[in-house]
Amino acid sequence: MKILSLLNFYLQLPPGTQNPDDNAPLDFTDPFNVIIFIVLPIVAVVLYFVWRKQKKK
Repeated sequence: MKILSLLNFYLQLPPGTQNPDDNAPLDFTDPFNVIIFIVLPIVAVVLYFVWRKQKKK
């Protein structure tokens, strides 16, 4: 039974794929990361509300 359980665990993640535990935290000293993960989402939300307000008029 233990061998079957270990086999099931081994088959969960295909070999060669990235494991989610291997990810590094974001480095916000890099300007690219700041633009992609902070500035662009804020701009998208602001533009959505501007678009919605103009659509109501």
